[in-house]
Parts: sequence; structure tokens; C-alpha cells
Amino acid sequence: MVNALKQLFLLDPEIIFLNHGSFGACPRPVFEVYQAWQRQLERQPVLFLGRQLDELLKESRQTLGKYVNASANDLVYIHNATQGVNIVARSLHLGPGDEVLTSDQEYGACDYTWEFVCSKTGASYIHQPIHLPIQSEAEMVEQLWQGVTPRTKLIYLSHITSPTSLDLPVGAICKRAAEAGILTVIDGAHAPGHIPLDLQLLGADFYSGNCHKWMLSPKGAGFLYSNPRVQSLIEPLVVSWGYHAASETSTGSRFIDYLQWTGTTDPAAALSVPSAIQFMAEHNWEGVRQECHNLLQDAVQRICDLTGLSPLYPLVSNFYHQMASIPLPQTVQLSELKTHLYDDYHIEVPVMEWQGRNLLRVSVQGYNTPEEMDALVNALEALLPLGTA
Repeated sequence: MVNALKQLFLLDPEIIFLNHGSFGACPRPVFEVYQAWQRQLERQPVLFLGRQLDELLKESRQTLGKYVNASANDLVYIHNATQGVNIVARSLHLGPGDEVLTSDQEYGACDYTWEFVCSKTGASYIHQPIHLPIQSEAEMVEQLWQGVTPRTKLIYLSHITSPTSLDLPVGAICKRAAEAGILTVIDGAHAPGHIPLDLQLLGADFYSGNCHKWMLSPKGAGFLYSNPRVQSLIEPLVVSWGYHAASETSTGSRFIDYLQWTGTTDPAAALSVPSAIQFMAEHNWEGVRQECHNLLQDAVQRICDLTGLSPLYPLVSNFYHQMASIPLPQTVQLSELKTHLYDDYHIEVPVMEWQGRNLLRVSVQGYNTPEEMDALVNALEALLPLGTA
């Protein structure tokens, strides 16, 4: 199945692309829909943006809502998950003594967001360690909960972490937080399209997701979900016409009015989300995800056998899916390894240092093949014994 999909993507055929997790990749049929929306916009911009766009975005949100099990009125399109985290962080009225609890495995840009907001408000941003390797969801919940205090106002977490590729048990954490009266903000940058997502079942107060990564939409399509009971907390990050929307221009939702129209932008990526969802449905994406996971599991095992290092999580588990972070020897010079992998073997894959560990983060998407995984393992087999790689 994955071999048949490869020709449907626009990626450079000379590059072995094992870094879908960073910016995604859009299939050709979805990209063509995206370009068609752009042409329609340019054909009559006033008609498109001024009189048609609200209804078109509503239809797109309805399709997205069915995919993630949320009302279209509780979803608004934004550019990316980081923007959504910023909207929520800047809306909440934190103050001295308040605490924002997170893990020690969060995405840097969103860490900076909370650091900035807390520095302005006098609140504290608390990183609670989740120790790896991990063996159970209950263990993760309990480790995080050790950071909860009477001053914890909200918990912010990634659904799937960026540095370690770990699927955190955010549903169990959101449930426990709700019982304790603690707000929850979930960064779903890597989750939609990567794993099944049911926002009603998950129970987060706020969920910020990307469509342009694992959902395969064009770049610039993300969404922010807010539970209706806390939508009144949201303030516009950019104040525009929706702040005083008249009855004839209102979408019927203050949440959407505040956030949907922020001035002239290109909405083509958001309008293309239904075509990305359709593409996944037409190509049995549940089966594709499983094939990708199988390829990844085999590659992680082979690389760990090569290095003699243990994986960060049990290989037969739900702690990772199509993306895994794999320990590398501490003797490896990461910048040199990345250069050699790309220049000599034409492999695009991130290597990073995280908390004193050297990690290789491998993403496997429907366009990747067993031969490409062999190429990565063979390249590492040749480079790692050199020490400086």
C-alpha cells in the first residue's frame, strides 16, 4: 500500500523523507484542491472574502467536526497549533501564585509561550518530569500529578510530544483535572490524522491541533477547539471586525467571531481540509497508519540492536505510532551525523539532543517504503562506528 501512495505526494524523489513530523507533506490531489481555492479567491476577492467565506469555512468546519467529533461551532480555523496555544495562554487571566503545570517533554515554541505569559503575570510555569523509559499510562499520570498543588490553575500538555514522540494519556489527565477543577490545554500538533481523535471523549477544555501535519492538508491549516462551557474565557489575539460583529455578519458564535476574521488572509488551506479527510478515507488510512507503525517498529528494533541501547518505550505498545524517538550513542556528534545522512545518503531525518540524550526522531508516513527504512539502518550502521559520524 505504501509503495502505491508514494507517487501521490509532491516530495523530491531523490530524498528519503523521514521527517513528516516537522512540517507534514501534502498529497498531490489535496494540493490541487488548495490551488483551486486560491484561484477562486483571486478571481473575485471581494465576493469570495466578503460574501462567501463565512459559509465556506462553516462547511469546512462541519467536515472537520465530524472527523474529530466536535461541533462546528466549537472549532475555529487558525494557522497552526502554536497559534492556538498562544490564543488560550493570552486569554486566561493568570496572576501571582497561579501555576501552569506541564511535562518536561514539551515543544519549545509553546514552552516559550507559557514562559512569556507567566513572566508578564507573575504566574509560575512548572515542568514535571515524566521519566523514560515508561511502562504504563497509569505511571505517566501519577508522575505528572506529583506536580499538582493547590495553586495549579491549569495543565498544559502535548498529546504527542515533539522530542520523544510519546503519546501522553491526556484523556485520563483531563478527566482527573476536571474533577479537581483544573483547566486543561492540549497541544495536538501531532495527533490529528496520526491517531484517532475524539474531542468529546478526550474531555479537554481547549485543544489546539494541526491539519497540515498528519492530516495531510496544505500548510497553514490548524484549529482551536474550546469546550462551550469555557468559550467565554477566550479573547481575540488579533482584534478585528468580529469583536463587534453585527447580527448580519455574526457567525452565531462569539468564539468564532473573535477568532475567524483577523484581516485579509489566504483561507485556501483551511478550505482544503475536507479534501485531505476525503483523501485519507479513500486510501484506507487506518490501514496505512498500521503499516507505517509496523515499518517503524521494525526500524526502531534494528537501530536499538545496532546501538545496544534500549528504546524509550516498549516496542509493542500504544506509546508511539508513526513517529518514534530513538536513542543514539553519546559519542555521536549530532550536527555531523545529520550532515552525512543528508549529503551522503540523501536522508532527511532530525537528530537532536534532549536532556542529555542523543535522539534520532523517525517519522513514517504512507509514502515511505521498506527500502527507505533499510537505507536509514544501513547508513547508521556505516556512520555510527565512526564516533563523530
